[in-house]
Amino acid sequence: MKLKSYQNLHVWSLLAVGVLGGCSVQPHGAIDARLDTEIQQIRAIDHHAHPVRVVAKGEAPDRGFDALPVDNMEPATDPIAFRPGNPLVAAAASALYSKQARPQTIDAKDEQYPAWVLDQAGVDVMFANRVDMGRSIQPPHFRWVPYADALLFPFDNSKLAARNSDRKAFFALEDQLRQRYFETAGAREPPATLAEYLNGVVTPTLERHKQGGAVAEKFEAAYLRSLAFDPVDRAAAERIYAQLRKSAPAEAEYKPLQDFLFRYVAAECGRLGMTVHLHTSAGAGGYFDVQGANPLLLESVLNDPSLRKTTFVMVHGGWPFIREAGALLTKPNAYLDFSIQPLLLSPAAVAANLRQWLEITPEKVMYGSDAYPYSPELGWEEASWISSRNAREALGIALTGMIRDGMVTRERALELARMVLRENARKLYGL
Repeated sequence: MKLKSYQNLHVWSLLAVGVLGGCSVQPHGAIDARLDTEIQQIRAIDHHAHPVRVVAKGEAPDRGFDALPVDNMEPATDPIAFRPGNPLVAAAASALYSKQARPQTIDAKDEQYPAWVLDQAGVDVMFANRVDMGRSIQPPHFRWVPYADALLFPFDNSKLAARNSDRKAFFALEDQLRQRYFETAGAREPPATLAEYLNGVVTPTLERHKQGGAVAEKFEAAYLRSLAFDPVDRAAAERIYAQLRKSAPAEAEYKPLQDFLFRYVAAECGRLGMTVHLHTSAGAGGYFDVQGANPLLLESVLNDPSLRKTTFVMVHGGWPFIREAGALLTKPNAYLDFSIQPLLLSPAAVAANLRQWLEITPEKVMYGSDAYPYSPELGWEEASWISSRNAREALGIALTGMIRDGMVTRERALELARMVLRENARKLYGL
């Protein structure tokens, strides 16, 4: 999820934040104290974030932190949690910078600054959703997740962009990224046939990403269309490609080709050993199609026998479709992270969501922050710090409830905490 303004989290949650050895969270009344102490020591793997590079003097500001940054969207009604006045932002800034300002800290630490931010948040590895990596955002602390949406829209997208002002801005950005992929592949326009497009542009782009260190491909498709990627056979896709190549296709006639291309990309990701990440959540902007992001729309993809070698991660845990996302976790190739939720919701609310999943398939749930440069005050750094603290509190609340209800022992609860914060992602990606 991407929002332009920032979160006004519940004031009471500030009471759970203390500045003690890197700002560890003090035990909440609803959390087993021994469990809480152990949870604070776990070095997390942040499955979803948008870190910003440190730029050299004279260099333009970094814009590679998202394929679809939301700077120019029409105003929308932000949730209370993302309106100015968030006391946790001040707490995070104090913990990160003490009496220094952020720019002075960046200057002092230079290329080591992003890794230093992770250390302050108790994060070992962050998955960087970025168009490209670069100076200061590098392994081993950062792993690359590039974007594949542009590959689904090879033609003139003007009719898709005409739906509303947000999509107009988004498709302009997708067209730029698509052209970049074309030119890198040695093409100036869509090739004459679907086979040439697949073999000359799509597969080489994915292979370059893999060679560049990508661990997954990210789809922000819910900002552009629904997640209903229906099965379309190759022959039909070839005919549609030939018919639409020289036109500006309408949504209905364009969709089957996009559906085919999505499944092709997903299959190629499986072949290359990359996971597929999908935005499954309500999103930014007043025009966002919430029902089009329902994770249940992905069921035919998860059930496709030809895609069983591809792993899919429902980024953001499908909020507000929490139960729907949880029901899909029994699919062998389905996982989720709960990024954005520790920023958008209170720890108690996140705990309720976590518990539903932990009672069913705990090995499929991963921590994520969605750290993002939301505003001058709430940068990706503060968002990372706040999310890490709130997520640990939420996890403690959920697991303590399971202990008290006799569902797990304290030892098993600690094992589950390690799984969610670190081990599930480490195992899935072979880190």
